[in-house]
Amino acid sequence: MTHRRRLPARSPITTTGPVVGRRSLAALAGTGIVALGAAACSNDDPLKSDSGSGSGGSDGGGSGSGEIVVGSQQYYSNEIIAELFAQALEGSGATVKRQFQIGQREVYVPELQKGTIDVIPEYLGNLLQYLDESAAKGTADDLAKGLEKALDDGLRALPYAEATDQDSYTVTKDFASQNSLQEIGDLAGISDLKIAANPEFEERPYGPKGAKSDYGVDITVVPVSDSGGPLTLKSLMDGKVQVADLYTSDPAIVKNDLVPLEDPKVMVLPENVVPIVSSKVDDAGAAAIKKVTDALSTDELIALNTRSVDEKADSATIAKAWLKDKGIAK
Repeated sequence: MTHRRRLPARSPITTTGPVVGRRSLAALAGTGIVALGAAACSNDDPLKSDSGSGSGGSDGGGSGSGEIVVGSQQYYSNEIIAELFAQALEGSGATVKRQFQIGQREVYVPELQKGTIDVIPEYLGNLLQYLDESAAKGTADDLAKGLEKALDDGLRALPYAEATDQDSYTVTKDFASQNSLQEIGDLAGISDLKIAANPEFEERPYGPKGAKSDYGVDITVVPVSDSGGPLTLKSLMDGKVQVADLYTSDPAIVKNDLVPLEDPKVMVLPENVVPIVSSKVDDAGAAAIKKVTDALSTDELIALNTRSVDEKADSATIAKAWLKDKGIAK
């Protein structure tokens, strides 16, 4: 969930901007829809044009003149959350520009720090560990306090949602049954163990080093650069690996009867959805975003993602219906 990478040919979301990279089409692989021609990498800066505006809405100018720029990661689920924030802000009277599918932290964190982006959905544990490699384990409240200290001046974290989207060590039901697996530590002793994950998973605190130190598990990363997407899922389903780093709000987990292994030692820190905003977001805007996070549970996030995957609905349509259903928008 870090580096810019080759982009798949399509996304579950209908969008006019760059298509999904991070945590993309995992659910489609389970239904056999894995049409992923490898698109060429682009060296263009996604923030130099308005083409990454995702699902519509205000799209003029730059980040000046009182306009609030809402960004999203290169991940369809994150775009849906960003669109929820964007529509909620518009409902509070703000002028919003959407800059969706802009890349991963190496791309957008510097832009947040420069003030090019004003709002982006993030994930507590991963963002904190990105900003502070020495961050200690703890509860979501602990991580939120740590994030307050780690963020640059001019940025703040608004209250986090109940919804989480965790990295996971996920196995098939058959493999779990054959090896009596319930938690990550149960993998210890299984020979030639492989996990399909992005290449950078190798250096993540919850990668092979973490698995070894926390659980005594020896595991090798098989690099699959689609951020928990259909190729990662296919590697697991085809038996090329025994474990996959899938994200827990992915509908493919339920659809394929997969088993995310429990993590009692909290090797993967809580990854609650948390809005990161600039000083351009005033109290009214912050209150509007808080209405979204207050209503966003993990089950709700899975349902939103399922609409994207199953119905091919765009993020604007999904967000509008959800906000109306929750009484947040008319």
